Amino acid sequence: MIYFDNSATTKPYPEVLKSFQQVSERYYGNPSSIHAFGSEAERLLQQSKKQASQLLGVQSDEIVFTSGGTEGNNLAVKGIALQHQNRGKHIITTSVEHPSVLEACRSLESLGFEVTYLSVNEHGRVSVEDVQKAIRENTILISVMHVNNELGTIQPIEEIAMVARQYPKLYFHVDHVQGLGKTGLDLSLIDLCTMSSHKIHGLKGTGILYVKRNTSLFPLLHGGSQEASYRAGTENLPGIVAMVKAIRMTKENQKNNMQHLKELHHYLREKISEIDEVVMNTPSESAPHIVNFSVPGYKPEVVIHALGEEGIFISTKSACSSKHADESAVLTACGHSHERSSAGLRVSITYDNTKEEGARFIHVLRNVLTELKEVMG
Repeated sequence: MIYFDNSATTKPYPEVLKSFQQVSERYYGNPSSIHAFGSEAERLLQQSKKQASQLLGVQSDEIVFTSGGTEGNNLAVKGIALQHQNRGKHIITTSVEHPSVLEACRSLESLGFEVTYLSVNEHGRVSVEDVQKAIRENTILISVMHVNNELGTIQPIEEIAMVARQYPKLYFHVDHVQGLGKTGLDLSLIDLCTMSSHKIHGLKGTGILYVKRNTSLFPLLHGGSQEASYRAGTENLPGIVAMVKAIRMTKENQKNNMQHLKELHHYLREKISEIDEVVMNTPSESAPHIVNFSVPGYKPEVVIHALGEEGIFISTKSACSSKHADESAVLTACGHSHERSSAGLRVSITYDNTKEEGARFIHVLRNVLTELKEVMG
């Protein structure tokens, strides 16, 4: 099997699974319980928070454990909006964000908030000047993803952060789900940052929202005082320990194996571009793990099914929107035609993938497109 759908989810590291099992078996006490067994779990929780903060270069009290990217994005966007609506009700985001940001913003519009959805260029990149021009006196939040989950486009986060800093009452949130472990990001430049465990070989159901000190949020979940009262509910301790392990191992891969990932990414991009029917969508300057391309005239699901029969797994759009209408909202936002936007395919790799797998994929893709062309007449 060749698994090239790592932006949808990754295979957990064996060490991560082992950590999860060990914590589940030994530290199953509730961290909020006052007995010694609960206190032992609480100590492990705090230790995990400290380790996560060290790996991410932040303070331990700036880490909020969540259930993943969708919750993290909702807590950041809605949490800021509801907490600071007395200052203003205007939010700025882009037209190519993940559905969990776009739908959170749309839900706030129904509550009387106003949202500016900034357009992007043909590569899916937002203009820093457009961000600056969109800021008003009543703007309370800017939310821009670091790496686009479909195209791999890297947004100018540092430049936007410099702009946002000029407005003390304005918060800046970054969806870092696709960037973590693949591209660097200085969290001290921003106010909120979303991360997800299962995108970095951790387990589903665990994530982190970085909340900079002196940033206040309105909680989405009320109840106990867990996670500084930002997220009530008994903590998923095995998942949290497993996520910290995944961050550590992925950071090591980022340090030691980045050249391999970049070379494989370049190889795939180059070889896919050589196929006559293909139009490349991913810009040349992009994150090192996503290659998005269109094969106009071919239905993506047919191509994916044919590749699947050969044991090769890729995807179309974001897994969170792949069962919706056939057109990619991201490619449409880039100004591409319906024919191109409805024929997008995404290859997403990780450090464990090999050039041999890449060569096999290219060979099979060529054969599949040739066979489909003959069938189509």
